[in-house]
Amino acid sequence: MVITKVKNLKGEITVPGDKSISHRGVMFGAISDGVTELTGFLDGADCRSTIGCFRAMGIDINQEGSHVVIHGKGLHGLKKPESILDVGNSGTTTRLISGILSGQSFISTLDGDDSIRKRPMGRIITPLSQMGAYIKSIKDNGCAPLEMGGSSLNAIHYDSPVASAQVKSCVLLAGLYADGITSVTEPVISRNHTELMLSGFGANITSEKLTASIVGQPKLYGQKIAVPGDISSAAYFIAAGLICDNADLLIKNVNTNPTRAGIIEVAKAMGGKIELLNERIVSGEPVADIHVCTSSLHGCEISGDIIPTLIDELPVIAVMAAAADGTTTIKDAAELKVKESDRIATVTENLKNMGCDITATDDGMIINGGNPLHGTKIKTYLDHRIAMSFAIAGLIADGETSFDDEKCCVISYPNFFETLKALS
Repeated sequence: MVITKVKNLKGEITVPGDKSISHRGVMFGAISDGVTELTGFLDGADCRSTIGCFRAMGIDINQEGSHVVIHGKGLHGLKKPESILDVGNSGTTTRLISGILSGQSFISTLDGDDSIRKRPMGRIITPLSQMGAYIKSIKDNGCAPLEMGGSSLNAIHYDSPVASAQVKSCVLLAGLYADGITSVTEPVISRNHTELMLSGFGANITSEKLTASIVGQPKLYGQKIAVPGDISSAAYFIAAGLICDNADLLIKNVNTNPTRAGIIEVAKAMGGKIELLNERIVSGEPVADIHVCTSSLHGCEISGDIIPTLIDELPVIAVMAAAADGTTTIKDAAELKVKESDRIATVTENLKNMGCDITATDDGMIINGGNPLHGTKIKTYLDHRIAMSFAIAGLIADGETSFDDEKCCVISYPNFFETLKALS
């Protein structure tokens, strides 16, 4: 795949379904009574991993592209898998399903690819162990493969040291299997899809400021869920529409949940021409069409409470910053180091190779924008968000931008390059 500078970028698109909601729809449907139907499901590798895990535990799941039907068996209806549950590359699958598996009567083992085997799981092992769960890092390194289950759980109040929806969701899902009320308090609020969706399935779950609480042993019932477009996927086209010449894009049906939509606030802070149209609520989530067009961007500081709302978008925000006048400083984002790649290092390396003045810091980066970018061979480190972010950088770079492996985009956006090509 080779990307070259575009002269204009115009059109109307939809992006794949929200990955976070797709994962949760399968999981919650599996442990509910009755049928759950998902439309707009993200048919990507990560979400297929979630389907595969629940099929291995006896759940009948029918999938035809973006339409998925889950025949749930209730809170205690899962059966012991005959082999290791393969989570692939999916950190969301690993951490959320661990909460469910920790409450089962049987012991199961989770494992994934080389990337998953490096990602920190101590952040869920600690609270689950406090709940009385048996959960073990088989290699005793705080990472997958993980073995868990076969013990009773106790409700706890967990003060999470990190603002992580995956950690919060893991503990709340384990709380489904505990007697009493399980609560999680975060330092900063993280995305709240678990709270919104579990409430729709019938759980008694509440949120107050930085604390989410759930009452154990509920009766959950299957739901019909229309999955909106993923703002993390829309982010690449938001950035493209702002930094490319003669650009005018409409991205339809995007999830604009404020716990996820930090990129919209950053785009505005940088002087971007961005507006939300046709705002509405779909299956409990705020949704809108996003209109962007060519803008003169300027640098800004990105730090503090907004970071959890845009953590996955920071690589493409860094590309926006490279195209902007002045300095952009990203702080409080050390979480970037423990994603599919160390995204502080991978973003810095690739932007430097394209001619950007960028410095990595312990918790982010400093980007002095406005210098022309030139094409190079992008090192993706098999990280889908790195590949897609630098495809956008290639749209404004002189020469050719190529990739050592762009196939990793299948994780979250299988048709990314086709969509990009159709606009230019």
